[in-house]
Amino acid sequence: MSSRNTALLFLATALFLAAVIACVQLRNRRSHIDGRADLAIGTVLEIKPPMGLPLVPVPSDNPVTAEKIELGRRIFYDKRLSFNDSISCASCHNPLLGFADGRSRSIGAGGQTGTRNAPSVVNAAYYPVLFWDGRAASLEDQVGTPMASPIEMNQPHAVAVSKLNADPIYRQQFESAFGPGPVTIGKIRKALASFERTLISGNSPFDRYQFGGDKSALSPAAIRGLDIFQDPQKGNCATCHTINRDYALFTDGKFHNTGEGVNGEGELADLGRYDETKIESEKGAFKTPSLRNVADSAPYMHDGSLKTLKDVVDFYAGGGNSNPYLDKNIKALNLTAHDRSDLVEFLKSLSGAPPENAGPPQGQK
Repeated sequence: MSSRNTALLFLATALFLAAVIACVQLRNRRSHIDGRADLAIGTVLEIKPPMGLPLVPVPSDNPVTAEKIELGRRIFYDKRLSFNDSISCASCHNPLLGFADGRSRSIGAGGQTGTRNAPSVVNAAYYPVLFWDGRAASLEDQVGTPMASPIEMNQPHAVAVSKLNADPIYRQQFESAFGPGPVTIGKIRKALASFERTLISGNSPFDRYQFGGDKSALSPAAIRGLDIFQDPQKGNCATCHTINRDYALFTDGKFHNTGEGVNGEGELADLGRYDETKIESEKGAFKTPSLRNVADSAPYMHDGSLKTLKDVVDFYAGGGNSNPYLDKNIKALNLTAHDRSDLVEFLKSLSGAPPENAGPPQGQK
């Protein structure tokens, strides 16, 4: 090869590498700008937990601010998130119903029936994963899913974004929370998650008894129920619905097959966690729900099939429903009718003060 050709080849290679580097730098710069567009501005707040709860975990890329909380609160109650403007987040997570909806399965924007019970979002900030099957790793991941679900809000994210972006009041609120720039689905997710992190409830009669030293806070029946709840030879409930030394989340955040949801043929009607992991042993396993405020959020279980707390206690006392994947801790319990009644009284004592400033903003329905 001639020296002239070698020089041309070298020059072409250099130009190509320079172009590649420039493209990478431009892409990184755009990513940096896009990322900054979703960062919060304003004063970062610390959510003060009530008695019985630990500090609320907050991701480093979504610090909680007053502006984002107020924005997320408005979005939470806005029916424009659904395709026909008929339902909002609060339709399935109603503050008057313990931030659940009182149904076995929720009804979507088009009248479709959901596949699972809508769990309460109270204290959801503490869950390591969200949904009954754990398919969302954070509140930010979780809040966007119902918007696009065909059986829930049934609206593409782009349409929800365009609706909110067309509202001048929303644009002002988004700028107050995130700085200049258009509404994005990322900002919507972060605002909703910030609001939901404030939906915490503690300082229940149980908390005042267990952590506050007020031995008059629980009735004698509830105290007996607490003993049964923790006794491995009786209720053994605290194995999954955990109580720690300084706080109690009443969930281990893990997945268990309790036998609930087995149909008349002895088959699992819903495979639960298995659908996400494809791990054989997780067939029919569902996330342990917190028992805080449980008396306010009937019906119960992932399919809403148990209507009362007595039904739940009776179900576990009977050892659940037999199936090949039943959790090893699910066994028939030797509980008298008196024991069961005491357990229900204890569960009622887990209802704490409702979250503050959690209803619709003034003037919004």
